[in-house]
Amino acid sequence: MNSVGILGVGELTEKVVRGLRRSGFEGQIFLSPRNAQKASALAQDCDCQVMPDNQAVVDQAGLVLLGVRPEVLDQLAAEVSFKPGQPLVSLAAGVGLARLAQAFGQARCVRAMLSYAAQYNQTTVVVCPPDAACEERLGPLGSLVVLEEESAFELATVAACMNGWFYFLLHDLQQWLADKGLPAEQARALVLGNLQDCVASAQRQPEQTLKALGQAIATPGTFTADGLQVLNHQPVGATWGAACEVVLDALLTRSQLPPR
Repeated sequence: MNSVGILGVGELTEKVVRGLRRSGFEGQIFLSPRNAQKASALAQDCDCQVMPDNQAVVDQAGLVLLGVRPEVLDQLAAEVSFKPGQPLVSLAAGVGLARLAQAFGQARCVRAMLSYAAQYNQTTVVVCPPDAACEERLGPLGSLVVLEEESAFELATVAACMNGWFYFLLHDLQQWLADKGLPAEQARALVLGNLQDCVASAQRQPEQTLKALGQAIATPGTFTADGLQVLNHQPVGATWGAACEVVLDALLTRSQLPPR
Protein backbone atom coordinates (compact mmCIF):
# COMPACT_ATOMS: atom_id res chain seq x y z
CA MET A 1 0.00 0.00 0.00
CA ASN A 2 2.35 2.64 -1.33
CA SER A 3 0.15 5.71 -1.55
CA VAL A 4 -1.47 7.93 1.08
CA GLY A 5 -4.37 10.34 0.77
CA ILE A 6 -5.02 13.25 3.14
CA LEU A 7 -8.59 14.45 3.66
CA GLY A 8 -8.15 17.70 5.55
CA VAL A 9 -4.80 19.45 5.21
CA GLY A 10 -4.31 21.11 8.59
CA GLU A 11 -1.60 21.56 11.19
CA LEU A 12 -1.56 17.93 12.33
CA THR A 13 -1.80 16.26 8.93
CA GLU A 14 0.93 18.59 7.64
CA LYS A 15 3.20 17.29 10.40
CA VAL A 16 2.29 13.71 9.47
CA VAL A 17 3.21 14.27 5.83
CA ARG A 18 6.55 15.82 6.78
CA GLY A 19 7.24 12.89 9.11
CA LEU A 20 6.39 10.37 6.41
CA ARG A 21 8.86 11.96 4.03
CA ARG A 22 11.48 12.26 6.78
CA SER A 23 11.09 8.54 7.51
CA GLY A 24 11.92 7.70 3.90
CA PHE A 25 8.43 7.09 2.55
CA GLU A 26 8.68 7.54 -1.22
CA GLY A 27 5.12 6.66 -2.22
CA GLN A 28 2.63 9.11 -3.64
CA ILE A 29 0.82 11.46 -1.26
CA PHE A 30 -2.45 12.98 -2.42
CA LEU A 31 -3.86 16.10 -0.73
CA SER A 32 -7.40 17.43 -0.59
CA PRO A 33 -7.72 20.89 -2.19
CA ARG A 34 -9.33 22.71 0.71
CA ASN A 35 -7.04 24.95 2.73
CA ALA A 36 -5.47 25.58 -0.67
CA GLN A 37 -2.54 27.72 0.48
CA LYS A 38 -1.30 25.17 3.01
CA ALA A 39 -1.91 22.27 0.61
CA SER A 40 0.03 24.00 -2.16
CA ALA A 41 2.99 24.78 0.10
CA LEU A 42 3.04 21.25 1.46
CA ALA A 43 2.87 19.78 -2.05
CA GLN A 44 5.91 21.80 -3.04
CA ASP A 45 7.90 21.02 0.10
CA CYS A 46 7.11 17.32 0.32
CA ASP A 47 6.50 16.20 -3.25
CA CYS A 48 2.74 15.74 -2.91
CA GLN A 49 -0.09 16.16 -5.39
CA VAL A 50 -3.08 18.41 -4.71
CA MET A 51 -6.18 16.73 -6.11
CA PRO A 52 -9.21 18.48 -7.64
CA ASP A 53 -11.60 17.19 -4.96
CA ASN A 54 -11.92 14.81 -2.02
CA GLN A 55 -13.23 11.91 -4.09
CA ALA A 56 -10.13 12.09 -6.28
CA VAL A 57 -8.02 11.68 -3.13
CA VAL A 58 -9.94 8.57 -2.11
CA ASP A 59 -9.83 7.14 -5.64
CA GLN A 60 -6.04 7.42 -5.93
CA ALA A 61 -4.89 6.57 -2.40
CA GLY A 62 -4.35 3.13 -0.97
CA LEU A 63 -4.66 4.39 2.60
CA VAL A 64 -6.57 7.55 3.53
CA LEU A 65 -5.91 9.76 6.56
CA LEU A 66 -8.90 11.69 7.87
CA GLY A 67 -7.83 14.99 9.42
CA VAL A 68 -11.00 17.08 9.42
CA ARG A 69 -12.78 18.46 12.47
CA PRO A 70 -15.64 16.34 13.84
CA GLU A 71 -18.25 18.99 13.01
CA VAL A 72 -17.59 18.68 9.26
CA LEU A 73 -17.38 14.88 9.23
CA ASP A 74 -20.88 14.29 7.91
CA GLN A 75 -20.46 16.88 5.15
CA LEU A 76 -17.28 15.15 4.03
CA ALA A 77 -18.87 11.71 4.21
CA ALA A 78 -21.57 12.86 1.79
CA GLU A 79 -18.89 13.81 -0.74
CA VAL A 80 -16.85 10.59 -0.90
CA SER A 81 -17.25 6.88 -1.52
CA PHE A 82 -14.67 4.31 -0.46
CA LYS A 83 -13.78 1.01 -2.04
CA PRO A 84 -14.69 -2.10 -0.01
CA GLY A 85 -12.07 -2.62 2.69
CA GLN A 86 -10.11 0.53 1.84
CA PRO A 87 -8.34 1.64 5.02
CA LEU A 88 -9.49 4.95 6.49
CA VAL A 89 -7.41 6.17 9.43
CA SER A 90 -9.19 8.85 11.45
CA LEU A 91 -7.30 11.46 13.45
CA ALA A 92 -10.58 13.12 14.49
CA ALA A 93 -10.64 13.14 18.29
CA GLY A 94 -13.83 11.92 19.91
CA VAL A 95 -15.28 10.31 16.78
CA GLY A 96 -15.86 6.63 17.52
CA LEU A 97 -15.53 3.65 15.23
CA ALA A 98 -19.30 3.14 15.06
CA ARG A 99 -19.87 6.65 13.75
CA LEU A 100 -16.98 6.34 11.29
CA ALA A 101 -18.37 3.05 9.97
CA GLN A 102 -21.82 4.56 9.56
CA ALA A 103 -20.47 7.63 7.80
CA PHE A 104 -17.98 5.97 5.48
CA GLY A 105 -19.73 2.75 4.53
CA GLN A 106 -17.36 0.26 2.95
CA ALA A 107 -14.11 1.70 4.37
CA ARG A 108 -12.11 -0.25 6.96
CA CYS A 109 -12.05 2.31 9.76
CA VAL A 110 -9.18 2.72 12.21
CA ARG A 111 -8.54 5.42 14.79
CA ALA A 112 -5.11 6.92 15.37
CA MET A 113 -3.70 9.52 17.74
CA LEU A 114 -0.37 11.30 17.46
CA SER A 115 1.21 14.70 18.12
CA TYR A 116 3.01 17.45 16.24
CA ALA A 117 6.26 15.62 16.99
CA ALA A 118 5.29 13.36 14.09
CA GLN A 119 7.20 15.74 11.83
CA TYR A 120 10.40 14.73 13.65
CA ASN A 121 9.45 11.03 13.86
CA GLN A 122 9.35 11.38 17.64
CA THR A 123 5.63 11.11 18.41
CA THR A 124 3.70 8.41 20.22
CA VAL A 125 1.44 6.77 17.63
CA VAL A 126 -1.68 5.18 19.11
CA VAL A 127 -3.73 2.88 16.86
CA CYS A 128 -7.09 1.22 17.54
CA PRO A 129 -8.03 -1.44 16.59
CA PRO A 130 -4.92 -3.29 15.40
CA ASP A 131 -4.45 -2.81 11.67
CA ALA A 132 -1.36 -3.92 9.77
CA ALA A 133 -1.59 -1.30 7.01
CA CYS A 134 -2.04 1.57 9.47
CA GLU A 135 0.73 0.34 11.74
CA GLU A 136 3.14 -0.07 8.84
CA ARG A 137 2.49 3.41 7.51
CA LEU A 138 2.31 5.41 10.75
CA GLY A 139 4.75 3.37 12.86
CA PRO A 140 7.84 5.16 11.44
CA LEU A 141 6.51 8.44 12.84
CA GLY A 142 7.57 7.42 16.35
CA SER A 143 6.76 4.87 19.04
CA LEU A 144 3.78 2.65 18.21
CA VAL A 145 1.11 1.75 20.80
CA VAL A 146 -1.62 -0.59 19.52
CA LEU A 147 -4.86 -0.86 21.51
CA GLU A 148 -7.58 -3.49 21.21
CA GLU A 149 -10.37 -1.64 23.01
CA GLU A 150 -11.83 1.73 22.08
CA SER A 151 -12.28 2.64 25.74
CA ALA A 152 -8.51 2.48 26.10
CA PHE A 153 -8.15 4.71 23.06
CA GLU A 154 -10.23 7.41 24.74
CA LEU A 155 -7.81 7.34 27.67
CA ALA A 156 -4.95 7.64 25.18
CA THR A 157 -6.66 10.76 23.85
CA VAL A 158 -6.57 12.24 27.35
CA ALA A 159 -2.86 11.41 27.48
CA ALA A 160 -2.42 13.23 24.16
CA CYS A 161 -3.97 16.34 25.74
CA MET A 162 -1.30 16.13 28.43
CA ASN A 163 1.20 16.68 25.63
CA GLY A 164 -0.21 20.18 25.20
CA TRP A 165 -0.47 20.87 28.91
CA PHE A 166 3.16 20.01 29.54
CA TYR A 167 4.25 23.05 27.52
CA PHE A 168 2.52 25.37 29.97
CA LEU A 169 4.13 23.68 32.97
CA LEU A 170 7.54 23.89 31.31
CA HIS A 171 6.92 27.55 30.49
CA ASP A 172 6.17 28.32 34.14
CA LEU A 173 9.37 26.60 35.28
CA GLN A 174 11.41 28.44 32.66
CA GLN A 175 9.81 31.72 33.66
CA TRP A 176 10.68 31.21 37.32
CA LEU A 177 14.35 30.77 36.45
CA ALA A 178 14.24 33.79 34.13
CA ASP A 179 12.58 35.93 36.81
CA LYS A 180 15.45 35.05 39.13
CA GLY A 181 17.94 36.39 36.60
CA LEU A 182 18.85 33.46 34.36
CA PRO A 183 18.84 34.32 30.63
CA ALA A 184 15.71 32.91 28.99
CA GLU A 185 17.67 30.76 26.54
CA GLN A 186 19.65 29.11 29.33
CA ALA A 187 16.53 28.71 31.47
CA ARG A 188 14.80 26.93 28.58
CA ALA A 189 17.81 24.68 28.00
CA LEU A 190 17.92 23.68 31.68
CA VAL A 191 14.20 22.94 31.93
CA LEU A 192 14.09 20.91 28.72
CA GLY A 193 17.38 19.20 29.49
CA ASN A 194 16.21 18.01 32.90
CA LEU A 195 12.96 16.77 31.37
CA GLN A 196 14.92 14.82 28.77
CA ASP A 197 17.08 13.37 31.55
CA CYS A 198 13.95 12.06 33.29
CA VAL A 199 12.49 10.58 30.13
CA ALA A 200 15.74 8.89 29.14
CA SER A 201 16.22 7.40 32.61
CA ALA A 202 12.63 6.18 32.87
CA GLN A 203 12.67 4.59 29.42
CA ARG A 204 15.80 2.63 30.27
CA GLN A 205 14.34 1.36 33.57
CA PRO A 206 10.86 0.05 32.67
CA GLU A 207 10.89 -2.24 35.69
CA GLN A 208 10.85 0.80 38.00
CA THR A 209 7.71 2.83 38.66
CA LEU A 210 7.98 6.53 37.92
CA LYS A 211 7.40 7.29 41.59
CA ALA A 212 10.22 4.95 42.62
CA LEU A 213 12.61 6.67 40.24
CA GLY A 214 11.74 10.00 41.83
CA GLN A 215 12.09 8.64 45.35
CA ALA A 216 15.58 7.39 44.52
CA ILE A 217 16.57 11.01 43.84
CA ALA A 218 14.58 12.76 46.56
CA THR A 219 16.26 10.98 49.46
CA PRO A 220 16.04 12.50 52.97
CA GLY A 221 18.32 15.46 53.46
CA THR A 222 18.62 16.37 49.77
CA PHE A 223 17.53 19.64 48.22
CA THR A 224 15.19 17.66 45.97
CA ALA A 225 13.47 16.24 49.05
CA ASP A 226 13.08 19.72 50.53
CA GLY A 227 11.29 20.96 47.44
CA LEU A 228 9.20 17.80 47.17
CA GLN A 229 7.89 18.34 50.68
CA VAL A 230 6.43 21.68 49.55
CA LEU A 231 4.94 20.12 46.40
CA ASN A 232 3.30 17.38 48.42
CA HIS A 233 1.48 20.00 50.50
CA GLN A 234 0.28 21.76 47.34
CA PRO A 235 -0.60 18.81 45.11
CA VAL A 236 -0.66 19.93 41.50
CA GLY A 237 -1.62 16.34 40.66
CA ALA A 238 -5.15 16.95 41.89
CA THR A 239 -5.60 19.80 39.39
CA TRP A 240 -4.14 17.75 36.56
CA GLY A 241 -6.42 14.86 37.48
CA ALA A 242 -9.43 17.15 37.36
CA ALA A 243 -8.41 18.35 33.90
CA CYS A 244 -8.12 14.74 32.74
CA GLU A 245 -11.61 13.96 34.04
CA VAL A 246 -13.08 16.93 32.15
CA VAL A 247 -11.52 15.79 28.89
CA LEU A 248 -12.54 12.15 29.36
CA ASP A 249 -16.13 13.13 30.14
CA ALA A 250 -16.26 15.29 27.01
CA LEU A 251 -14.85 12.49 24.86
CA LEU A 252 -17.30 9.92 26.18
CA THR A 253 -20.21 12.32 25.76
CA ARG A 254 -19.27 13.11 22.17
CA SER A 255 -18.80 9.44 21.29
CA GLN A 256 -22.37 8.74 22.42
CA LEU A 257 -23.95 11.48 20.31
CA PRO A 258 -25.91 10.25 17.28
CA PRO A 259 -24.66 11.25 13.83
CA ARG A 260 -25.95 14.62 12.65
